[in-house]
Amino acid sequence: MRAVAYNIPQPISAETSLIDVDLPTPEAKGHDLLVEIKAVSVNPVDVKVRASANPAEGEYKVLGWDAAGVVKAIGSDVTMFKPGDEVFYAGAINRGGSNAEFHLVDERIVGLKPKSLDFAAAAALPLTSITAYETLFDRLKVQDPVPGAANAILIIGGAGGVGSIAIQIARTLTDLTVIATASRPETQAWVKELGAHHVIDHSKPLAPQIEALGIGAPAFIFSTTNTSDHIASIVEAIAPQGRFGLIDDPKVLDVAPFKRKAVSTHWELMFTRPLFNTADMIEQHKLLNKIAELVDAGKIRTTLTETLGTISAANLKKAHALVETGKMKGKVVLAGF
Repeated sequence: MRAVAYNIPQPISAETSLIDVDLPTPEAKGHDLLVEIKAVSVNPVDVKVRASANPAEGEYKVLGWDAAGVVKAIGSDVTMFKPGDEVFYAGAINRGGSNAEFHLVDERIVGLKPKSLDFAAAAALPLTSITAYETLFDRLKVQDPVPGAANAILIIGGAGGVGSIAIQIARTLTDLTVIATASRPETQAWVKELGAHHVIDHSKPLAPQIEALGIGAPAFIFSTTNTSDHIASIVEAIAPQGRFGLIDDPKVLDVAPFKRKAVSTHWELMFTRPLFNTADMIEQHKLLNKIAELVDAGKIRTTLTETLGTISAANLKKAHALVETGKMKGKVVLAGF
C-alpha cells in the first residue's frame, strides 16, 4: 500500500523529512477496523512527532491521526461496525498513523462519519472535537458552575483547530458566555462567525480586556496555545475557585500563583484513553457519534479551511510547514491518493 513516512527526524524543509513509501497492507484482528483512508488532516502533534521521534531501527514511521474513510475489513471482536461503513476518528499516538492507503484503528475510538459531510470536511473534525469536548466536560466540568463566577469561558487561541470547534461545542451544548481570543482581522471575523459572544486580542494583556467586558471573572479558561505567554493574565483574570485547562506543552508551568484563588489545573490529552486502554475508552466512540449528529443537524460546522491536494509526501510537507507557522485558521486537509 502507498504511504507517507520518514526514518530520521528532520526539519520539514529537508528533502527526506517525509517520503513516499510502499508498505504491506495490515490485517484487522481483535477490535481493529481496517480503514481505507479517503482524507486526513494535519495537526500540531504531527509536526512535533516528525521533528523529534525516531522510528525503530530500519523501519519507517507513518504519521497521521485525523482520518476519514471506509471500513474494508473487521477484526473478530468487532461489534459496532461492518465493511462499507463510512467512519472518522483520531487514532492512537502509540500506533501506526493514517497517512497511508489502509489503516488499523480500534473500533472503540471510531465514529460514523457525518452523513452531510464529504470525507475531507469530516477529516478536519475528530482530534480537535475530542480534545475540545473532553476539556470542556471531562476536565473543566463546565456543567458544574463555579459559585460567584461569571458563567463564562475564555478560549485562548480561538481561531486554531481546537479553538474553532471548542467555540461551537460550548455554544451548542452549554449556556456559557464564550470569550475567544484572536489577533488578526481575519481570525477575529472567523471566531465571531463560529459563535463567540466576545472576541479579545491575545497580543495584548488579556485581563484588562476581560474586565472591560463587564461580565465578571470567568469561571473557566481554556488555553489551546502559547500558555506560557499568557499565564500571568490567566491567573489575574480567572475567578476564585475557577478551573483552568490547557493542551499545549510549555517548558515550565508554574501553578503556584493559582493557590491564592484555589484554581484547579487540568491537562487534556485526547490520546490518553487509547494509549492506556482505559475502561472508558468507548466514550470517544460515543463522543464522535454525538459530534456527527450535531453536524448533520446543522448545529456544528466543519472547521476545514484549506485543502492541499492528494495524500503525498510533497503535499504533506506543505501542510506541516503551514501548521508550523502557528497561524492556522481552522484545519488543513489532504484527500485521496
